[in-house]
Amino acid sequence: MAIPFPSEEWVKELMSRLNSSAAYAEIAKNWEGDLLFDIEYPDKTHKFLYLDLWHGKCRNAHQVPEGQAHKATFTLGAPLAIFIKVLKSELDPIQAMVTGKLKVMGNMIVLMKNVPTVLEFVRTAQSIEADFPAA
Repeated sequence: MAIPFPSEEWVKELMSRLNSSAAYAEIAKNWEGDLLFDIEYPDKTHKFLYLDLWHGKCRNAHQVPEGQAHKATFTLGAPLAIFIKVLKSELDPIQAMVTGKLKVMGNMIVLMKNVPTVLEFVRTAQSIEADFPAA
């Protein structure tokens, strides 16, 4: 059954899959830093998904309530259509970051030094059967 993206249910499923992935645990064993997805809808409203990633595990994940500020080590911001393209494997996440289609707030050098971790994270997210809204 498809899970709506972006939603509390989707980010909780991602947390579950990250925590049960031996590949992610191994590749991300040295990763330290939380992540915030800033997803912009066509009407310019935003949804935020937060993940607390630490040494190959996701310690917490949730949708940030509307109007609530949230800080993270890394924020990835983009229109909904870009997130959907990445999750459907239609756009390479590293290329999206380097070209500015996916805006990175945080230390880009750390992300570039951890490309295998980023790619395994994205592969895990792509494994979720998602129901995407119109972008």
